[in-house]
Amino acid sequence: MKSFEIGQQDFLLDGEPFRILSGAIHYFRVHPDLWEDRIHKARLMGLNTIETYVPWNEHCPSPGTYIGDGQLDLGRFLDLVAAEGMKAIVRPGPFICAEWDNGGLPAWLFSDPSVGIRSSEPGYLAAVDSFFQAVLPSVAERQVTRGGPVIMLQIENEYGAYGKDKAYLQHLVDLVKRAGVEVPLFSCDQPFGTMIEDGSLPELHKTGTFGSRATERLAFLREHQPTGPLMCAEFWNGWFDNWGTHHHTTDAAASAAELDALLAAGASVNVYMFHGGTNFGFTNGANDKGIYEPTITSYDYDAPLTEDGFPTDKYFAFRDVIAKYFEVPAETPARRQEAPAATVTVTSATPLLDSLFLLGEASRVEGSAPTTEDAGHYRGFTLYSTELSERGVLTVGEVRDRAQFFLDGRPVGVLSRELGERAIAVPSAGRLEVLVEDQGRVNYGKRIGEFKGLMAPVKLNGAEILQWDIRPLDFGDLGALRTASSPIHGEGGVAGPSVSFADFEAEGPGDRYLRLDGWTKGNAFVNGFNLGRYWSRGPQRTLYVPGPLLRPGTNELAILELHGSTTRAVHFVPAPDLGPDEK
Repeated sequence: MKSFEIGQQDFLLDGEPFRILSGAIHYFRVHPDLWEDRIHKARLMGLNTIETYVPWNEHCPSPGTYIGDGQLDLGRFLDLVAAEGMKAIVRPGPFICAEWDNGGLPAWLFSDPSVGIRSSEPGYLAAVDSFFQAVLPSVAERQVTRGGPVIMLQIENEYGAYGKDKAYLQHLVDLVKRAGVEVPLFSCDQPFGTMIEDGSLPELHKTGTFGSRATERLAFLREHQPTGPLMCAEFWNGWFDNWGTHHHTTDAAASAAELDALLAAGASVNVYMFHGGTNFGFTNGANDKGIYEPTITSYDYDAPLTEDGFPTDKYFAFRDVIAKYFEVPAETPARRQEAPAATVTVTSATPLLDSLFLLGEASRVEGSAPTTEDAGHYRGFTLYSTELSERGVLTVGEVRDRAQFFLDGRPVGVLSRELGERAIAVPSAGRLEVLVEDQGRVNYGKRIGEFKGLMAPVKLNGAEILQWDIRPLDFGDLGALRTASSPIHGEGGVAGPSVSFADFEAEGPGDRYLRLDGWTKGNAFVNGFNLGRYWSRGPQRTLYVPGPLLRPGTNELAILELHGSTTRAVHFVPAPDLGPDEK
């Protein structure tokens, strides 16, 4: 029988010392046909373990549901890790942060205002129990003790930065044990102040999260845990990007030197991220420390393996460091080659406001402006409408997160949460329509679980508007929109908001990089798959198109453009462009 244990100084695999050399790959951020490639390249860098979070909100998009296939087939992902001869670490949360929408917590959970967040409140615990009972069997049956790859499981995630409810942590420990988890359990927290102690229990192995000053951080960890192996559970070797900023990068040599210090100290490590992947669709999170900052579509993270799966200078620098202490495979992965380039011109379009009935049903609300949660809608776009009896100034309690205003179909203006805007002038009476974009739920801090949409009261000239139609918009199937689209005539761009279409040919397999210069803001779709958001403010200039999305011959491109473009052309370019860095 296989075993994995925590010894006085080392992790012990079948009784022998084992140093964890792990890399983070989020299966839910990578096309499943590419999992095997990314895992293989982790082993080629010298790693022996793959770590992943588990996103509750993705697996359980509505109460009482569980999705565990396709891109969410955690069992298959772990099987591929095992097939590569590697071990696995699973971090099921229930909170994961990860710059992921709502930190992985399902938005529907908070429709009941009595439900607590990351605490021992009974309603929250009941929901966590249901999720864990659904997801943990596929983990438990793949533990190393049962011939599988899983060697450790994390309880919560950097909980000491949020709270110190020990009853909550103990409930999670008891829950995973009842589900059959018998491998060691651990906590991870930043090695500052009281976080390490607040976020853990005596029976949990404490690990740290940091990206610099490794020797100092490990000393702090040892002070708070005199025995057992030292481990950095998140070695931050890069960073994520927000819209409107630069592309974050870190020096490869400096990051490698920190990794060297970790390994020289005898510590185990999990490289966060080894391979970041992509926030496809509407899955990106956001941060709010006084200013709301949504995360971009790319989660490249300046990781050793790029968003599209190719090694960087950092990859080879890390590989050289690991080779000082451990044997690494002789094989090395190839660098990126240029992808096929092409220009595609959209040929038909559907005005969004004329096609709302194809995207969802509206419901009438008598009273204050509802939230998107009131409509059972938790991501993407929602259309509010009402009748205005006069011109004047419209004020909103808060916009979450970006709202475009139209009066009788004509654009009036935009209010942005990011800019703190809450008032807009409307020039006359008429039918008011408000297209509200949820730009990503906050994934860290006290604003987790907040509602989205137009926050009441919404007033016209000081009087609250008390009748609304609210319509969730579903872009999961664009077929009806394409059928309803009309040919675009003449020169120039595309008016928004609209969905425009084009067909393009793919002569062979392989990734593509979609560049939308001259387009303003929206989402792009290939063969119905939502690639994610684009925005002219950058930094990101291209969207990643995974090769498995393409089929030989004719493929469909659809573009949801919210404002308007200066052109009808989009471009597939030879390489990705994530924008200028801070250098």
